[in-house]
Amino acid sequence: MSAQGRLDFDQLLADARGGRTESLGGVLELNRTYLTLLARAQIDLHLQGRVDASDVVQETFLDACRDFDHFRGNSPGEWVAWLRQILIYNLARVVQRQVVAQKRSARREVSLEQRVAVMDRSSGRIEAALVGRSISPSSQAQRSEIAARVADQLARLSPDYREVLVLRNLEGLTFSEVAQRMGRSGGAVRILWVRAVDQLRQLLQAEELV
Repeated sequence: MSAQGRLDFDQLLADARGGRTESLGGVLELNRTYLTLLARAQIDLHLQGRVDASDVVQETFLDACRDFDHFRGNSPGEWVAWLRQILIYNLARVVQRQVVAQKRSARREVSLEQRVAVMDRSSGRIEAALVGRSISPSSQAQRSEIAARVADQLARLSPDYREVLVLRNLEGLTFSEVAQRMGRSGGAVRILWVRAVDQLRQLLQAEELV
């Protein structure tokens, strides 16, 4: 986060703790892009896209507003890591409801806590794909903050560039699977992916994220 971004975060958080509702909304909005991206990838992986990611993020924001007094951190990384945990819990509940609705065999049932753990590991892999191998943050808060910054740059790409990177790099689909999802030939998808990677790298370099 830039120096100006950190000042904005600090001011919004201080105002939110002072009771200003609009500032709480503002500090939540800082991480909407990252949370939506994480939710979308998890929903595609676990529910084949049967749930709207924005609905889960909105539920997460409502829970964060309700429990805001429980947040004890002060840094942007601590904030996004806290929101991430709320999101993961909400995603796990959504998956649990889908399992119940489909009336699957009781032998395959798992507890909500187990599902949260699975979702947390899966989110960690998605986060690692965002952060990349060249960066080795030492804490969950640092990883989440960097992943959120990368997600913001990813959102600046054209829809096709963003889609091919999400499907290939975050969801781990093969090029053939990506081509099928995007309605393109395999060769066209590979070219699109190379160009998308190059453009994202340029954006990340400008933000000193690589």
